[in-house]
Amino acid sequence: MRVVLILFFSSFLFGNLYAQNDKFQTVFEKEENTTATYQETIRFYKQLEKKYNQLQVNEVGMTDSGKPLHEVIISLDEDFDPASIKEKGKLVLMVNNAIHPGESCGVDASMMLVRDYLKDKKKRRQLKDVVLVVIPIYNIGGALNRNSTTRTNQNGPHSYGFRGNAKNLDLNRDFIKCDSRNAKTFNQLFAKWNPDVFIDNHTSNGADYQYTMTLIATEHSKMEPALATYMDEQLLPRLYKDMAERKWEMTPYVYSNGSPDTGIAGFMDSPRYSSGYASLFNCISFIPETHMLKPYKDRVRSTYAFMDVMIDAMDADRLAMQAARKKAMQKTKSKSKFELSWELDKSKTEQITFKGYEAGYKKSEVTGLDRLFYDQNKPYTKKIPYYNHYKASRTITRPMAYIIPQAYQEIVERLKWNGVKVRTLSQDIEMEVQLYRIKDFKTTDYAYEGHYLHSKVEVDTIKRISWPFFEGDFVVFTNQTSNRYIVETLEPQGIDSYFAWNFFDGILMQKEHFSAYVFEDLAAEYLKNDADLKAKFEAKKLADAAFAKNGRAQLDFIYKNTDHYERTHRVYPIARFVYDYKIPINEE
Repeated sequence: MRVVLILFFSSFLFGNLYAQNDKFQTVFEKEENTTATYQETIRFYKQLEKKYNQLQVNEVGMTDSGKPLHEVIISLDEDFDPASIKEKGKLVLMVNNAIHPGESCGVDASMMLVRDYLKDKKKRRQLKDVVLVVIPIYNIGGALNRNSTTRTNQNGPHSYGFRGNAKNLDLNRDFIKCDSRNAKTFNQLFAKWNPDVFIDNHTSNGADYQYTMTLIATEHSKMEPALATYMDEQLLPRLYKDMAERKWEMTPYVYSNGSPDTGIAGFMDSPRYSSGYASLFNCISFIPETHMLKPYKDRVRSTYAFMDVMIDAMDADRLAMQAARKKAMQKTKSKSKFELSWELDKSKTEQITFKGYEAGYKKSEVTGLDRLFYDQNKPYTKKIPYYNHYKASRTITRPMAYIIPQAYQEIVERLKWNGVKVRTLSQDIEMEVQLYRIKDFKTTDYAYEGHYLHSKVEVDTIKRISWPFFEGDFVVFTNQTSNRYIVETLEPQGIDSYFAWNFFDGILMQKEHFSAYVFEDLAAEYLKNDADLKAKFEAKKLADAAFAKNGRAQLDFIYKNTDHYERTHRVYPIARFVYDYKIPINEE
């Protein structure tokens, strides 16, 4: 009887253990060329939450799909309040998955990582001073649009989501413009957590080479010096070393115009991209890019390894990382000069070891023309040039404050989503400010992510002008740790400024005009009575033959040099306050 009872108990114990393990086994682990659906992913985390008090799964806002975005938090002391966590001196690692749902490695890797850190006592020790925040699936609409064909060149999984979201937007171009509810929710979530490190998991395409994992790190040239030095000299060497020890040797993201053996360049991640957006807030950000041609199981395992070694590094290096980030934030808050645009500095290069495959050309069976191919039977290891330095091509001096008219509520909303402190004028007032007049710009011929994006913006600065403002207009002082975000979005020449993304296109169209046959006599009067205008007019006719033959253009020149011409045409409406007197603002 006693033996029977013991055997029964043992059978019951191991039966439950097997069921428990099976319950928390991921879809990927059951079949390694499969990725979890949206429903399977959320269900998995909610089951984990029921078992572990150290895990919290929250709905944090809406997405364009009509389904909420989730945050999954591991906090060992069961404190899930970001402010409290920061006060305790803990670091925050935020992981974003499935911004492009066909690139699903992070979805499956994060499910296993979260489970393992909850179950494994040794791993859990590494989260003593680190809180992990995971977005299980960011592009929910794309994840629900599941298929097996749109990732044409990718080696698995069997089926996956689509790149565009429910509005057919690429969310990795939406972090500034926020056309999607996904991005609106993400902005607020990111500001709430203010993570120290951000990882956005991806899969790459392009050239063929021996690596499963490539890595985009925040472009160090545009980082504050303290943070760039820490990342370059401490964090990145450790990550590359640890990944190699786990048999997942990495290389920098293969960003090249041709075969990588001719050299690769660092990726300039402007703020429209996740890593560029994160870096506006002095957050060290990474985009791991697994290679599309490698087996799906390897892509998932290497993504898991990268997140794991990152947690190791944050646990071991907490004080150094915090110190570097604190210095960077202080610098951002106080410095006067900000870079707005960049160009690759080809005078600075380094040699890195690269493991690739020989590239060659052969006749295409389709076109009969030469086509590129990589010969996996001819691997090589050699030194190649790595261009990883950018130089500023445009720098501005920040004003004391920006003043935003109430008409541009959508701008102020976005600033607030990102934790920017915004004040309001307490009275109607006319103040001396600086304004820009948009002198020239280029616009895309075709729609780009729902916009006709402006670039190569040139401005004339109206250095001192008296301008009316009204009670309730918005004031943004530039004494904030979010100054980079403020400057790069509000300065019209920023590559991802709100002007570039068409938020101010109303100013580009002239609203009042003149009738030529009526204005002729008035124009003659102006030339007769204004010697300076007449001199400018005659000089332009001499310098510009086409102008001299165009009567309408000549009348327009005179019109635009009189008070009849609307002074708001092409005047960028956000004013720069640079003068030393008090702005009347409402009390907080």
